[in-house]
Amino acid sequence: MSLLIYGANGYTGELIARRAVDRGLPAILAGRRAEALEPLAAQLGRPFRAFALDRPASIDPELAGVSVVLNCAGPFSRTATPLVEACLRSRVHYLDITGEIAVIEAIAARDTEARRLGVTLLPAAGFDVVPSDCLAAHVKRRLPTATHLTLAFRAGARMSRGTATTSVENAHGGGMIRSAGALRRIPSGWRTRLVDFGDGPTKAVIVPWGDVATAYYTTDIPNIEVYVAVPMAIRVGLRLARWAGPILATGLVQRAMKARVARGAPGPNAAARAAATSHLWAEARDDAGVVARARLQTAEAYELTSWTAVELASRALRGGLPVGFQTPAGACGADFILEFARSAREDTT
Repeated sequence: MSLLIYGANGYTGELIARRAVDRGLPAILAGRRAEALEPLAAQLGRPFRAFALDRPASIDPELAGVSVVLNCAGPFSRTATPLVEACLRSRVHYLDITGEIAVIEAIAARDTEARRLGVTLLPAAGFDVVPSDCLAAHVKRRLPTATHLTLAFRAGARMSRGTATTSVENAHGGGMIRSAGALRRIPSGWRTRLVDFGDGPTKAVIVPWGDVATAYYTTDIPNIEVYVAVPMAIRVGLRLARWAGPILATGLVQRAMKARVARGAPGPNAAARAAATSHLWAEARDDAGVVARARLQTAEAYELTSWTAVELASRALRGGLPVGFQTPAGACGADFILEFARSAREDTT
């Protein structure tokens, strides 16, 4: 039985495909267009399957001989549902590397069905959200009474074209937090705070990161906020998006922004990935005012994504993941991230 990597010809998908082949996994490369897949498949010596996701009848036959699908094709708001449904019909385990809250919540809603069918559904198997999910689980382990969780991160390199395209599509949607267990929409750039990643206080801005969904399932903490450390110009841009939301959502502006993204480089090159480091921070707090804080350093985000996604896929191939909807730390524990090179965790409070 094989691992089917959908979106293998994309920037992150190719990193994952190459690592899967290096690990000796029985990978099949997949995506929409044969002409985009064939050169990579020939180079890696692996078979490929080209199929679109707009008709269920065209997906199911492509899962023959497959036991795990790893979806690397974003925006996942378009690709996750048809692949999840096909995996449930075919009783194939499903993983992806999304960080989209709505996608994660939609997959979580299939938990009962997946358990009945013996299928694992594990979204967010990359930098979104493996390191932050593990850090959230760690501070909850240190403070079991926690009722509030704050996470923050500083990525080590610029975004890929795929990540940037997803950001463009969601630019008008504002922010999101978890409040009293429920998802709550907030204005874009709603709040900032200072975060110490280990080199002094850095200003970070609140963002609708995937942990707003996943950390709730991992920790049962009902109040969750996530922040990212970015330059002042981006923080200002997020605040301006509060008023520009309707404009950003128009077809003309969307096409213009996506065209600009398409003209850029696919993503950080190998040298940039090797040189960069990502930093994460977590704070758990309970109603009595007791606090547990910790920091985590990891490899660059896209490099780490290729490591964690392939490892989780390998475990799924071996039947080593629980069935039903899972989060990375929920399935593998708070210390899972420490299994990867360049990961180091420190308790600060």
